[in-house]
Amino acid sequence: MPFCIALAVRDMGMTPDEAIWSATAGGAAALRRTDIGRITPGARADLVLLDAPSHVHLAYRPGVPLVSAVWRSGERVV
Repeated sequence: MPFCIALAVRDMGMTPDEAIWSATAGGAAALRRTDIGRITPGARADLVLLDAPSHVHLAYRPGVPLVSAVWRSGERVV
């Protein structure tokens, strides 16, 4: 997914915020899913914690491993 976000920024002219929204809440909205794509009560709680100074690094450094923790359905798996 970081590679897709980087392509959206580099090749489609999206801002990092727009690309990340499209990959999360925007993708969920396209699928008409309210239980994924956002942090809100009742959602699945699939989260990724990045070890980066800013979310912008996700868009501009797709080959650099930034993930420091992962939660699936509210349980930490990494």
